[in-house]
Amino acid sequence: MSKIPQAAQRSRTHTENSLYGKTVMENGIRVVSEKIPHVRSVSIGIWADVGSRDEETDQNGISHFLEHMVFKGTRKRTVRDIAQSLESLGGYLNAFTTKEQTCFYARVLDSNVGTAMDVLSDLVLNATFKPVEVEKEKMVVIEELKNADDDPEDIIHDFFEKALFPNHTLGNPIIGTETNVRRFHREDLRSHIRTHYVPTRLVVSAAGNIEHDSLVGLVQRHFRSLKMNGSSPRKRVPGPTVRLKGARTEHGRPISQAHICLGSIGCGIKHRERYPILLLNAMLGEGMSSRLYQSVRERHGLAYSVYSFVNMLSDTGVFGVYVGADKKNIEQVIDLVHHELERAKNKLVSKSELQRIKSQIKGTMMLGLENTSGRMIRLGSGEIYFESFVSLDTILKKVDAVTPEAIARVARDLLKQETFTTVIIRPS
Repeated sequence: MSKIPQAAQRSRTHTENSLYGKTVMENGIRVVSEKIPHVRSVSIGIWADVGSRDEETDQNGISHFLEHMVFKGTRKRTVRDIAQSLESLGGYLNAFTTKEQTCFYARVLDSNVGTAMDVLSDLVLNATFKPVEVEKEKMVVIEELKNADDDPEDIIHDFFEKALFPNHTLGNPIIGTETNVRRFHREDLRSHIRTHYVPTRLVVSAAGNIEHDSLVGLVQRHFRSLKMNGSSPRKRVPGPTVRLKGARTEHGRPISQAHICLGSIGCGIKHRERYPILLLNAMLGEGMSSRLYQSVRERHGLAYSVYSFVNMLSDTGVFGVYVGADKKNIEQVIDLVHHELERAKNKLVSKSELQRIKSQIKGTMMLGLENTSGRMIRLGSGEIYFESFVSLDTILKKVDAVTPEAIARVARDLLKQETFTTVIIRPS
């Protein structure tokens, strides 16, 4: 195995029965790992710090389309070779795209880590984007678009984000549009790779039964062809952090149930109030014991599905509530939601309810770290957003430190009815 470059920066931390390590390679790629000795699996992710918000309008959807296309052949592997590469070993290979990142990941037995890294690096570095495969995959993504469009509970979130960020790329759908997908070609994909898949925007994260030095050696071996780039810094347009006036839009569909999404612009992931906001969200709409579920579904019987959600991005975020209800109950449901939001602003949460919410959040976080994939994702996204490792113990302490006053404070700041955007898909 190759020696670790002397110029690389390394750090180690013992935490949560694991060993965390970080190395910055000479070319700028960041490598982070968490060794978990008692498991036999390893999850590896190759992250590119680029998502749909980084796309021009006429290129919206290119990050997601590229995520598809790397699986359609490389200089070393055919489509079938890629499909069989890890499945034949009992492993798993996939990818996802978000507003801000693209990740290609695998989960394998610890004895097959070398193969997994060979496959993942091949996808990222050697995809051929053959024109015939580009044309075939366009049809696949268009079918994916149609599938999403047929699911109102899915598509309403795209409508909601478009209404919330009408003049910003954050309002564009991750999957793009059919018009854009149809005109993508090979050079679009290559240009996207050249612009965004540069070493300083790549992170390799791994969690499981793996030694950090071994991971660094694999990254060095497979990514040494990538040189430190001299490209200009990313020109990511800042996201809006406040909305002064709300809006309401409606869409008609030949469906039997109305779908409602309402909410506001929230805060970024580094915001000092992010933990009170997480608790506020759990209190309002996470799970069957939440206030919205108990009010809208259990006490009034007006919905089957009701929940709230928080999405924190690098510089801004979203808070929202989703409800599926009969069309004749739309206004009553909206009033009930706002009633619960006002109660959160004006009345402090009781000690017993606060303790329940904290236990719920901490339990969810800890259960999410029971598998190596969850830990790999936390490592990769954490490195991109914070450039450091935040231990679970630190997070749990911050959750425990949240007071009823802090929750009421963020509720008053966030839940202003006059700034709420409301989107409705109404049966037509």
